[in-house]
Amino acid sequence: MVAYIFEPILAKGAQSGRMPTLEQDSSRWFRNQAAKTTASATKLIAADRTRLTTIPMIGQMYLFSYDPKGKKTLPYYDRFPLVLPFKASTTTGKASQGAGFYGLNLHYLPLVLRARLMDSLYQYVNNDKMDITTRIKLSYKLLNRVSTLKYFRPCVKQYLFSHLRSKFFYIEPKEWNIALFLPIDRFMKADNKTVYKESKRIIY
Repeated sequence: MVAYIFEPILAKGAQSGRMPTLEQDSSRWFRNQAAKTTASATKLIAADRTRLTTIPMIGQMYLFSYDPKGKKTLPYYDRFPLVLPFKASTTTGKASQGAGFYGLNLHYLPLVLRARLMDSLYQYVNNDKMDITTRIKLSYKLLNRVSTLKYFRPCVKQYLFSHLRSKFFYIEPKEWNIALFLPIDRFMKADNKTVYKESKRIIY
């Protein structure tokens, strides 16, 4: 089932001489292909059980199903976050009750700003192989320090393991630009237009 999204786009790129790299031309092509794709977050998470994990790693990308704490009072939330974790967290003295992590949910940005943030983050990868060894050297200190990363602010979310509704679906670095533009967000209590408007207000 993973083939129904990632593999066909990667294969199409290879046929036209395009490989998933950090170069802007490559990134732009794969993002544009993804934006034209009809996709389902639920199907993607269920597509390959070998990719599922219970512990997300800092600087990698994951998709998962989530039911947030206090959702009744939230103005809106994303049922299927696409996240780059950057810090572990606990909300109480008991890690088992409050364990989780902070991450950047890229769905909170419109596509243009999503691309700008990702392009800036690519400057902080540990290598340019775009394979399982590749990760972003991500931290809150870095995000705050670097002016080109200013788009991160509305994306910062805390996720509790106790409110997960699926395991974490690992997205390989060569697939990052595809996942980035896939229409798989599912915002509750507000539409995308409302979410993006508020995100822009936070940024600017």
